[in-house]
Amino acid sequence: MKSKHLSYDEESLQVLKAIANKHRLEILRILSVRPHNVNELADKLNLPFSTTATNVKKLEDAQLISTELVPGRGTQKVNAKNYDRIILDLFEKEMEENDKQFLIDMPIGEYFDCQVYPNCGIVGEKNYIGMQDDPRSFYDPNRKDAQLLFMRDGFVEYRFQNKITYGENAKEIEISAELCSEAPNHKLDWPSDITVWINGVDVGMWTSPSDFGGKRGFLTPSWWHTNYTQYGMLKRWRITTEGCFIDGEKIMDKTTIQDLKLEKHPFISVKIGIKEGAENKGGFNLFGHKFGNYEQGVYLKANT
Repeated sequence: MKSKHLSYDEESLQVLKAIANKHRLEILRILSVRPHNVNELADKLNLPFSTTATNVKKLEDAQLISTELVPGRGTQKVNAKNYDRIILDLFEKEMEENDKQFLIDMPIGEYFDCQVYPNCGIVGEKNYIGMQDDPRSFYDPNRKDAQLLFMRDGFVEYRFQNKITYGENAKEIEISAELCSEAPNHKLDWPSDITVWINGVDVGMWTSPSDFGGKRGFLTPSWWHTNYTQYGMLKRWRITTEGCFIDGEKIMDKTTIQDLKLEKHPFISVKIGIKEGAENKGGFNLFGHKFGNYEQGVYLKANT
């Protein structure tokens, strides 16, 4: 699945203007099935040829579709889509000139430690890894290929290489992952309190509202039934000198980045799980690069 990522620039503005039209959105939908020429598009849209051609040109200019000359009755122009989805990143990516940054996208199967309670499972791109509802499967050597893991209770811990330069202090660290609750099959009203710890320090709990299913995730493979969990929400934990934030909202100010003691370890430990005594023990699903709606694993970003 090919995606186009948008941020803050003129190209993105052109793309947004191009799709801000119901006829052009319908053209993209039609082209998602197969390529069409302008005459075919005009017939399906019930629009004049000239109006359809103008809309096609705007989509071409925004590089959302491409046109090829193919033999037919004479030579025909056939249009095809270039992308399956468009992602608009609303989070500021630019840094101050003196800032240094490192990024690590950890595959979800590369966890260092775990504690797992059924119902549970670990799933690859094409099949289950090991047995469903058997915590021993989480120690299968093929776990490195995991694209989805789920459990009713417990945690997974990842250890990221600490790339902060010796003698420097981190200004902020951010963890992001696609997550949701875990219920049998799926259940839309199923809250779960999911916590993240960095170097053993609790940096915030998020209550997932649901175990999302019934509608296929953008990346979820076709063999995985739609009545199972399909996708999650992309959540961001950010820790700075001012406190801890989830999706930009401050949730605590007594815990700061200094409490993580990042300079003390060659690794940065990130644990995701259900805290003992949590009010809503609804488990969690963690999605990888080829399941859900976002092409990432557990993502760490640090600025110094």
